[in-house]
Amino acid sequence: MLTLQILFWFSVLMIFHSYVFFPFLVKFLAKGKSFNHPDLSEDELPQMSILVSAFNEEAVIAEKIESVFKSNYPLHKFELLIGSDNSDDETNKIIESYAAKHPNLVFKAYSKRRGKQNVVNDLFHLSKGSILILTDANVIFDENTLLEIARPFTDEKIGLVDTNMINRGLKKEGISHQEKAYISREVYIKQYESLVWGSMMGPFGGCYAIRREDYSQVPSNALVDDFYINMKIFEKGKLAVNNLEAKVFEDVSNDLKIELIRKIRIATGNFQNLKWFGHILWPLNSGVAFTFLSHKVLRWLGPFFLLISLFSSALLWNTPFYQLAFWLQIVGFSIPFIDSLLKKISVNSRLLRFITHFYSMNLALFIGFFRFSRGVKSGIWKVTKRNQ
Repeated sequence: MLTLQILFWFSVLMIFHSYVFFPFLVKFLAKGKSFNHPDLSEDELPQMSILVSAFNEEAVIAEKIESVFKSNYPLHKFELLIGSDNSDDETNKIIESYAAKHPNLVFKAYSKRRGKQNVVNDLFHLSKGSILILTDANVIFDENTLLEIARPFTDEKIGLVDTNMINRGLKKEGISHQEKAYISREVYIKQYESLVWGSMMGPFGGCYAIRREDYSQVPSNALVDDFYINMKIFEKGKLAVNNLEAKVFEDVSNDLKIELIRKIRIATGNFQNLKWFGHILWPLNSGVAFTFLSHKVLRWLGPFFLLISLFSSALLWNTPFYQLAFWLQIVGFSIPFIDSLLKKISVNSRLLRFITHFYSMNLALFIGFFRFSRGVKSGIWKVTKRNQ
């Protein structure tokens, strides 16, 4: 009986800590803190290399390239390198047309699909900049994005700078509002982590920057390359921060099924990274270790905490409190099905959609764990549909 009660409360507290207490704590600790990144003269601006792996990006690649070259950053201070991962649509033709007009656009077309991380590894060796910006084809730059990315690197202790992802294309009938709310909350949690410990836990892979000397070759079977590179920065004893002024834009996901597939891939990669970087969790007396545990690892274990709390409360059925806890959890698990039925008759509840979003994330983590357990041989995945 006591063991079951301990299991129940431990699981509940771990979920509560990751989603509620830790965000509140880090926000409290960051109160009154701010960054003071200096403005840079043209001579002080670092040489940048923007690396893009593209696969069948005909819908977005032109807008991406144009946003880069509309930047306020001096033209002679950056280069854009794009690797086409055996695209079979119009991507290559579009890039070639821009390469003919821009001498600092380097284009490499691959005749065999190799995966994003392998393409980026190759582009790294072709690049020349002291600062590398790793960005996706569908992430659009603001005219000041490059300038704002450059400013934090004046601090030699900083090894990675993340951007502020702003979502477009919101629709009430899908999950876009819930996805945007989740992403926005994550942006600010990472901002607080940056201010308190310099331990921003995982950049949004759509656009972030690192110093050239801090780039680490990503394993060919890695599914979440940005988190791998982030953790390598911490292994080198450097800081990772975000800059809310470095704005980029991306269409937010709106289709639950498409987003679930993407999250399963990310979840599988999360457990890869836990295997590779689990040693960072000990000792737990550093900001990086505490942030890693609280913000990431406990969330990744979330589906198991949910199941433990459900079954332990079921086995404690003779106590009225645990009967109530059991039925509340059953109601929670059933909400995604209720939400799906209501959606079919054009009834959209934001509250139900938020709960659906929470359980779908945990379902993705649950499936991802078992996919990881079977072994991951390839880092190639199907690109999420653009402009949903």
